[in-house]
Amino acid sequence: MGALYQEPSTLLPDLKVSIHDTSIVFPAQETPRKSIFLSNIDQVLNFNVETLHFFPPHKDFPPHLVAEKLKNTLASALVPYDFLAGRLKENPTTGRLEIDCNGGGAVFVEACSEFSLDEIGDLVYPNPAFKELINGRQIVNELPGQGDDHPLCIFQVTSFKCGGFVMGISTNHATFDGLSFKTFLENIAALAADKPLAVIPCNDRNLLAARSPPRVTCDHPEMVELKFPLGQNSNVAMFDATPEELDFKIFKLTAANITSLKDRAKETCNIQNYKHITGFNVVSAHIWRCKALSFGENFNPERESRMLYAVDIRPRLVAPLPTSYTGNAVLSAYATAKCEELKVEPFSKLVEMVSQGAKRMTDEYARSLIDWGELYKGFPRGEFLVSSWWRLGFSKVEYPWGRPRYSCPVVCHRKDIILLFPDIEDDEKGVNVFVSLPKKEMDKFENLFNELISD
Repeated sequence: MGALYQEPSTLLPDLKVSIHDTSIVFPAQETPRKSIFLSNIDQVLNFNVETLHFFPPHKDFPPHLVAEKLKNTLASALVPYDFLAGRLKENPTTGRLEIDCNGGGAVFVEACSEFSLDEIGDLVYPNPAFKELINGRQIVNELPGQGDDHPLCIFQVTSFKCGGFVMGISTNHATFDGLSFKTFLENIAALAADKPLAVIPCNDRNLLAARSPPRVTCDHPEMVELKFPLGQNSNVAMFDATPEELDFKIFKLTAANITSLKDRAKETCNIQNYKHITGFNVVSAHIWRCKALSFGENFNPERESRMLYAVDIRPRLVAPLPTSYTGNAVLSAYATAKCEELKVEPFSKLVEMVSQGAKRMTDEYARSLIDWGELYKGFPRGEFLVSSWWRLGFSKVEYPWGRPRYSCPVVCHRKDIILLFPDIEDDEKGVNVFVSLPKKEMDKFENLFNELISD
């Protein structure tokens, strides 16, 4: 049975973080002034993503030395990643967002906490106080001359009294998807070790431009039209941020739990090729059933439930995108079924439906979807999105001061986003499922989660 992740008994509501210094880091050498085209995928991702990377003490790398090295490293990285030193702007002719590579710089913050790394408690548990570890957005507004200037990248190095530290990074989602951000981290690690870039970034967003003329050749029931100008802060509209009280819980699935789910999917599977019975597919199918059946006050067998999840299209295009592509090269796959189906169909059927979402993401489907965005200025919409940080591998990046003890996103509580992230001990074999729901729905979800996984 999956275990409910318990709230730590020593959860600190205030990490007592003090800011020592805030500065603008400019590219280490002059970069050409230009505008970078943003694809239709990038356009609707104008919001910030914050990640934290915790490091234990290292005798050769005290936090003040790491901060100095990272500051210099960031300046070097802003040459091949010149768009990170730029600013978003709207093209007055097309109405589209672009990145103005104006060399405006990134923000670098040095801070300290009064606690040790061990004293701040469980790193896996999403402590709201972790927001203090990437405070840069608030600090930027207080910098002289910044005003409405919105840097696309903020670093914050916060030291702990034990000698450990945390590297907090905030980037606008229009700049990176998860895979390209991982490559960025690998390049930061390489430059910090005085080595060449691990991967030369491919910054050509035109590779995902719409066709001319746009051709919508597939049905896209997962998409809805935007109700506001393209490029505005669209994360508000992509998912319902209903002002209601939400309970949140973490459900921990071990490697053994996931193997058990895979075995159950194979028992009634009509397809002898089990390639679609993956860890992600079985976990997502299990979540989908629980989420759909716990929805609302009364069960409606005819209600349609749609789950969304991201698919990397780099290897699916003809010709494939470079793996070093820096923009957002993920599209939302979907699975749709009536609640009655999700209740009575065998688990293998649900896993198959989930897998079909990725299977339909061919070159033509992806191009048609990008063209749909060109014509209708829309975004994916479903009952909920499974956002997976499970196997991105941020904690596997090797810096001069070692690998992070743990890497994680700074999470927000949203009933329509379910987050998957690795465990600190089980690494990528097990998974933590972060769920936010109104209390009555959460009670039903928890009962179903445990009941269905133990069947």
